[in-house]
Amino acid sequence: MLETAETGRKVSKAYYHRALPALRAALLEAQAQLFAQQRRPVVVLISGEDGAGKRETIHALYEWMDPRFLRTVALDDPTQEERERPPMWRYWRTLPPKGHIGIFSGSWYSDPIRLRMAGHISQKRFEAQAQRIERFETMLVQEGAIVLKLWIHLGKDAQRRRLHALEADPRTAWRVTPWHWERLKTYDKLQHVASHLLALTHKPHAPWVVVDGEDEHYRALQVARVLLDALGAPMPRKQQRRPAPKPPVAGPVPKSAPGLAQLAEHAGPALTQRRYKAELALYQGRLSELARHHQLRKRSIVLALEGPDAAGKGGAIRRITQALDARQFQIIPVAAPTDEEQAQPYLWRFWRNLPRWGHWRVFDRSWYGRVLVERVEGLCSPADWERAYGEINDFEGELVAARVIVVKFWLQISQDEQLRRFRAREQTAFKRFKITREDWRNRAKWQAYQGAITEMVERTSTSKVPWDLIEANDKDGARLEILRRLCQRLEQALALS
Repeated sequence: MLETAETGRKVSKAYYHRALPALRAALLEAQAQLFAQQRRPVVVLISGEDGAGKRETIHALYEWMDPRFLRTVALDDPTQEERERPPMWRYWRTLPPKGHIGIFSGSWYSDPIRLRMAGHISQKRFEAQAQRIERFETMLVQEGAIVLKLWIHLGKDAQRRRLHALEADPRTAWRVTPWHWERLKTYDKLQHVASHLLALTHKPHAPWVVVDGEDEHYRALQVARVLLDALGAPMPRKQQRRPAPKPPVAGPVPKSAPGLAQLAEHAGPALTQRRYKAELALYQGRLSELARHHQLRKRSIVLALEGPDAAGKGGAIRRITQALDARQFQIIPVAAPTDEEQAQPYLWRFWRNLPRWGHWRVFDRSWYGRVLVERVEGLCSPADWERAYGEINDFEGELVAARVIVVKFWLQISQDEQLRRFRAREQTAFKRFKITREDWRNRAKWQAYQGAITEMVERTSTSKVPWDLIEANDKDGARLEILRRLCQRLEQALALS
């Protein structure tokens, strides 16, 4: 891709000064419309060879456009905080909200290129990372983002001349270091690696645009025109989105297991309080010991608890956290998204809450709302929840690859048991706040929710992150079973069993 890029393109200074004012006015108008509509974010990646004009391009964008709605993200080597989370975390959390433009100087492409050039990853792993990037960018576009990827290209001889010129000028000499001259020696390797990565990730919805960087005036005009064209691109139509393919089911539920409708009917005999308290102490002690295991100092834990209203998620969470150091965990209650969260991709509010090493995040409801409540209540299009299965599997796969222990529980109760608990809440003073009109309205859609739940389990229960289905008609028994399985999952992840 880079080998075939045109080089040596130039425009006169006079033409540049004639053409730029109209382009700037059009860019400002397009930016004003983008902000007024608050429908789409714009993600601009600025990449390229050293000395090709990346810095100058970013400065030009700030000069041409309203800087209040621009944000530059320049990331160097990961900080300790970033190393303790998935590699994409620092990019996830810096995405621009709708109506704004985010300019990335260095991006999610930087690490794969660097690691491949250094021989630290194989060609197969390099291409697998390219596929993950492509899926991530597809998700951004389907969430409404404009993704514009600019590679500012400079030939090897031109790069050498540019470095000499910068070094000779006292005002810019500081920008050239021995590192830049060493990098020049790897120019050919960079071309080979970067060309392959750009070819793998050049897609109609997120294309790479190679801009010749030798002539500053030509480069500036090209960038302005490319950005203006991107800002004028129409919103993708939802009905044109292709649903994500169904992943193979490799979950914890064998073929002989009961369905969700029957799960709540398979309860064993009720526990005596004496036995419940004894087993609760046993499993909480076991969990407390596991939580202090030395291996967890460089691991983190994400728990997701889902289930119908009144299934007992809150009570189960309290029994889990009673066994943990309060400094270790944070409970994330998930409700309707805020205005800030609605301005971002739907997974953003979960990305931002991922824990550091040695810490836990317990989600009371989770990212599965997209394929449950949003699906059943019609809060998103069929195309949105269809593609969410694959995006959720990708998200959880990223967590596992980053050594995050992910455990997810579905608590299932019968319709009759839910009715009994609803009525009990209405009659108990300190529990009345738990029951709302929304709960009763959701109950009327029980069958629709059960169908959505069944498909969710089938399509997102994977070998690495399976669903644990819990019969929850008996609250005490469900709490013990959750603690037992959580301990078991931790022991498996730490290879202690």
